[in-house]
Amino acid sequence: MAEQTFREPRLALNRIYTRGGDRGTTNLVNGRRVRKDDARVEAYGTIDELNAFVGRAVEDVRAAGETCPAIAPLADILLRVQHELFNLGSEVATDPDALGERQPRVVPSQIERLEREIDVMNEQLRPLRSFVLPGGSALNADLHVCRAVCRRAERRVVSLVDSCSGPDLPCRYLNRLSDAFFVWSRWACQCMADPEVLWQPNLSP
Repeated sequence: MAEQTFREPRLALNRIYTRGGDRGTTNLVNGRRVRKDDARVEAYGTIDELNAFVGRAVEDVRAAGETCPAIAPLADILLRVQHELFNLGSEVATDPDALGERQPRVVPSQIERLEREIDVMNEQLRPLRSFVLPGGSALNADLHVCRAVCRRAERRVVSLVDSCSGPDLPCRYLNRLSDAFFVWSRWACQCMADPEVLWQPNLSP
């Protein structure tokens, strides 16, 4: 399925609260009522949390771009990822047997694009001789938060797929995206000439 065949949103958010969830339940996209601690809600809720952290990283990239123009393209990449995460959330928030043909979702070409971006940026990086710790800059730390939350979202989606035999593309996308956040965090440090913080097992406070 090509990305442009997805249907546009058909909703009007005029009322923000409905009181419908006051007893701890909510509707999935296909209308089934579930508890708010349901595994499917936990999965798409974690994807939503990740999207919020990516939004923070976008703004940090834009701010960094004022003094380091070379980093500006990363903002466009992260903004695209936000849209892809919303598509992913739509898919995960729907029972697999109720997914519409034109419903937004992740597609293989998005995973392939992430792989190409990882390869291009990784080729520019110095080889690692140790694991890296989050830090060196605020942007690096933000991207590591995105990576860690992405891994949590992946774990939630893996549990969901195991319990309901859903499609594996969401797991593959999140797995590749977490790798991308790692490479983007390193690339951001190098681009802005910030030091990477390497893990030193014997370092004492």
